[in-house]
Amino acid sequence: MSRFPTEVVYELGRAGWTVGRKRLSQAEAWAKQVADHESPDGYRHTVFPAALEAWSEFGGIRVAVEGRGANVARRPFRIDPTACLHLTRTLADVGRSIGTNLCPLGEEDDDGGYLAIDPAGRVFAIDHTGEWFLGDSLDTALTTLILGTAPARIREDGTW
Repeated sequence: MSRFPTEVVYELGRAGWTVGRKRLSQAEAWAKQVADHESPDGYRHTVFPAALEAWSEFGGIRVAVEGRGANVARRPFRIDPTACLHLTRTLADVGRSIGTNLCPLGEEDDDGGYLAIDPAGRVFAIDHTGEWFLGDSLDTALTTLILGTAPARIREDGTW
């Protein structure tokens, strides 16, 4: 049984991902950059193993999907935590509301939204319309993004 649906494997492959892909040196460089970044108001990102693993396997890929998806429009995205460095306060606030820490993961739609991951490997999106739960794992989140499956909206009480 495949880890991803066929269409997801195809799109990830077009973006440069292959089974067994590991870019540990790039992930470690990003970890240092993310951990060292401090916002003007003193907030810092927390780096944890789930983020490092995600960056190592999928870091640097840009998936160029767009158009109609299963439930919502598909938008291009890239896995690059440096796209979210400026979101220290935002990720801290959203993380606090959902009861977890969040680490930068990447961006959607060329700055239209941002992706974050928590220590358990759950993935979230933050855009101008709100906060969204993309999946319990990076694999599920990538499938959600590529197939255009509707994500769950995070409610004011921090649940989804």
